[in-house]
Amino acid sequence: MAKNFEPENKLPNMIGPGTKIKGDIETNGDIKIDGSIEGNVISKGRVLIGQNGLVTGEVKCTNCDIYGSFDGKLHVSELLSLKASSKLHGDVKTSKLSIEPGAIFTGTCNMGDKAPKTVSGNVDAKK
Repeated sequence: MAKNFEPENKLPNMIGPGTKIKGDIETNGDIKIDGSIEGNVISKGRVLIGQNGLVTGEVKCTNCDIYGSFDGKLHVSELLSLKASSKLHGDVKTSKLSIEPGAIFTGTCNMGDKAPKTVSGNVDAKK
């Protein structure tokens, strides 16, 4: 009897160090960014920007951990965590925010009921 192969561990998508992407990324899972992205990222899971990671654009996700740099608009439906090494410049909408001492955050933040409830649809570049 044949059995369909399904991986037990779903590995996150990874953008490695030294990789540069210009364009939009959409994923149903988690994504770890150690390279640079100039564009929009939509994830139904967690977005992790590593210490050497740089994202310039708009990100919509469920959870986000930033160790590196982000410049743009960030929509997090649950928890945004800014680590001590992070540099965030832009506008944030989230339900919960955690900022470690040493993190740099320049911009605006809206929390609570005005945060997006779901992560779906296209990123509107005109906003």
